[in-house]
Amino acid sequence: MVLIMWPKLLLLAPWLRGLPFAMWAEPMILLIMMWIALPNWYLLSRGVTLAAALESSHELADLYEREQWVRNLIDGAQKLEGLPRHASTHAAGVVISARPLVEYVPLQKTADGMITTQYPWETIEEIGLLKMDFLGLRTLTVIQETRRLVEEEQGDKGGRSIMPLNDPATYELLASGNTFGVFQLESPGMRALIRELKPTGINDLTALVALYRPGPLGSGMAEDFIARRHGRKEVQYLHPQLKPILEETYGVILYQEQVMQIASRLAGFSLGGQADLLRRAMGKKQPEVLAAQRKRFLEGAQDHGITAKVAGRIFDLMEYFAGYGFNKSHSAAYAMLAYETAYLKANYRAEFMAALLTSIMDDTDKVALYCEECRRLGG
Repeated sequence: MVLIMWPKLLLLAPWLRGLPFAMWAEPMILLIMMWIALPNWYLLSRGVTLAAALESSHELADLYEREQWVRNLIDGAQKLEGLPRHASTHAAGVVISARPLVEYVPLQKTADGMITTQYPWETIEEIGLLKMDFLGLRTLTVIQETRRLVEEEQGDKGGRSIMPLNDPATYELLASGNTFGVFQLESPGMRALIRELKPTGINDLTALVALYRPGPLGSGMAEDFIARRHGRKEVQYLHPQLKPILEETYGVILYQEQVMQIASRLAGFSLGGQADLLRRAMGKKQPEVLAAQRKRFLEGAQDHGITAKVAGRIFDLMEYFAGYGFNKSHSAAYAMLAYETAYLKANYRAEFMAALLTSIMDDTDKVALYCEECRRLGG
């Protein structure tokens, strides 16, 4: 809409210039600033830049050529286009280096006194610094308090060391979808998905966490995985060497680590370097890098006795799924916490619900929700 109206607004220039400067200058400047300040994600997601607008709009291009003041405005705007609109801080991001950070990166102090880098995280990684995300989870406090109550009330430590990963009561609770209070599994969408999947092991839970994201859900990948999981759809592999890598996910490339394993086993990529570079290129959709990686993969696969045709199909499959791939180590860690909270709810429900309610006592909406869950459980 803005692209269409922009040349029309500029056509008003002769009329505006006939009025006192103070009457039209400020509104025009505001319109220009609105154009420049449109959220970057909106413009970039559609590939719309000022340069692209000049190419696609003949009216705008004509004004740019005829009117010097229009040329000055657009030239100035292009210098601002794409620059960061503001400085933001990652709530959990911590940059780690061997020496003081001032030797590697410019720093700044935020309004609340926190010291942050002036580089975005992509640049931080490019210059070789390590960025880690340290997340604080209320769930860990709930688990700790539940254990304390169990030990106090029953003399049973209920610790992780004695927690079986094949507890029938836990998987019965998970399959029912009654997962209020269970880490990562509370939302209506997740509860619907878990009812369909009906997990029976920790690998199923790990896959569940990876599947419940916009990409896999929107692409039909989640439905395909569940159909294969329950035998409603045949599991097929483009090459026998893919079976040991993809068997646990029923032939679906679900994890980023699987992309790396395929590149390593089928094409001889090194896991630490070449395969990780391929994973990143696929995840970020870098065409030039992908073209070079495809060539290397096809050559490596042929050296391992795989035909160019099959290798090309495998690479296409990897590239398709890599856009939705999730980090397995992350998913497994979340799955373990989900299982542990489900285990405590299934086996020590009074203590678990007490700890859960204590943790959210300031949130009246959640207190009401969990009190209703206590009534449903018969507590």
